[in-house]
Amino acid sequence: MEAEEVQELAEQQEKARENSLRPVSFTMSLLAVLVAVTTVLGHRTHTEAVLEQARATDQWNLYQAKKIRQYNTQLTIDLLSNLPVADTASAQKVTDAYKAHLAKWNDDLNEESAKATELEAEVRKSERHADRFDLGEALLEIGLVITSITLLTRLRAYWYLGMVFGAAGLVIAAWAFLIH
Repeated sequence: MEAEEVQELAEQQEKARENSLRPVSFTMSLLAVLVAVTTVLGHRTHTEAVLEQARATDQWNLYQAKKIRQYNTQLTIDLLSNLPVADTASAQKVTDAYKAHLAKWNDDLNEESAKATELEAEVRKSERHADRFDLGEALLEIGLVITSITLLTRLRAYWYLGMVFGAAGLVIAAWAFLIH
């Protein structure tokens, strides 16, 4: 065999190796895109959870403000009923108005509490979604790194293992959409 033929065979063999690694490179590209998408979804879900927590806090603050008003009104009623007054009819009219406010605020407190509890449930749901996206992202990144080892070692076992981690990450990230 001549030197040119040996060189040509070596080049063909190198091209064949490069072509055999194309699926690995494609898998890495696909995993990188899936990592990016999952990362964005995770960040958006964390932001949503923070915003929902702020709404729940605002709702509890409204509840607390109404509770304070209710308590102050009850104190005023107690004071009016225990103080000597010159015009009992007028005092009774004011006391009855305060009692009407008190009854309304009792209903409002139940409603505000229910809204705040509902908002807290939404926060927990968003956090569960975000947890799934985070775990999916981590597994996809692990799959990407393990798959890239194939390019260094030329061992396909790393490619398969990387695809297993990638598939697990994709399933877990998709699971976030199924949580209700």
